[in-house]
Amino acid sequence: MERIGVGFSGGMSPQDIVECVKVAEELGYESAWVAEGHGGDQFSLLTACAVATEKIKLGTSITSVFVRTAPTIAMAAASVDYFSDGRFILGMGTSHKVQVEPEHGLEFTRPVQRLRECVDVVRGILRDSDVNYTGEIYNIDHFDLWFEPLRKEIPIYVAAVFPKMLEVCGEISQGAILTWCTLDHAATAARHVAIGAHNAGRSPDDVEVTSLLPCAVSDNREEARDLMRQPIASYAGRFPRYRRLMVDAGFPDELEQVKIAWQSGNTQEALNLVPGALIDKIGLVGTVDEVRENLSEYRKAGITLPIVSPRFIGDGAKEQALKIIRACAPSQ
Repeated sequence: MERIGVGFSGGMSPQDIVECVKVAEELGYESAWVAEGHGGDQFSLLTACAVATEKIKLGTSITSVFVRTAPTIAMAAASVDYFSDGRFILGMGTSHKVQVEPEHGLEFTRPVQRLRECVDVVRGILRDSDVNYTGEIYNIDHFDLWFEPLRKEIPIYVAAVFPKMLEVCGEISQGAILTWCTLDHAATAARHVAIGAHNAGRSPDDVEVTSLLPCAVSDNREEARDLMRQPIASYAGRFPRYRRLMVDAGFPDELEQVKIAWQSGNTQEALNLVPGALIDKIGLVGTVDEVRENLSEYRKAGITLPIVSPRFIGDGAKEQALKIIRACAPSQ
């Protein structure tokens, strides 16, 4: 059976997400992933999914190392792992300066070092049930966990976009989590993950390369493209990291205009300015057959676990998500 996951980024009610995950399990999806951002507490959502399912793996995509302390991440991970009977994957990342500082009132500094140390602390708590830690970011004087984790080692995946963090993934994690990923970027990212693994004396085969793949399915290709304009314009307008990734896909002038329109509050203009060729390159867009063919191309490019990612908000979001889940279900 083909390996495939599904990821949720908010925009649906908690109950709708649980119902979608149940359908994904029935259809043979390997894993379901929940982001946080503005979409609700991911660990609560995943606990609800855990008690409603039996087989599907459940992951965070991602937990920010800035907005939670390392011990709270470890406790949350151990709790979801308990309720899921060992099906949990902890996806961690640094999030973004434009979210961490204005939205959470925290200082975004030294993200790579914070991530490295947070992974160390979380692993130490799960392994030993207590930790004393002195680092450049964290100084923890004896945090002890008051229950026995189901597993003393939970797989940790790390979110990355550019070479430095991709190589960190290869060094310290069981998997890399990409997003807004073209086929060219997928191949480049897989190479950098392998470099990091080799540098740490590990086999690249021990590091999963996953990507959240934004998806829209319709019998009408233009309609599918239009469904993707809002999430692309939003990310291009709000997040420099992902705008740079889109620029690298070959659309510098177009993305500059999208950014200007979005940041000026001209939302519809920003959506109209998103080039159709970019939409085709950076997601799974089109008919069922076109989307499934593109999924196959991502696998060939080095994505060992593609994660289809509905990016819809508001009325009809659940129906669109279910349509995608059914369209991309693995061949039995």
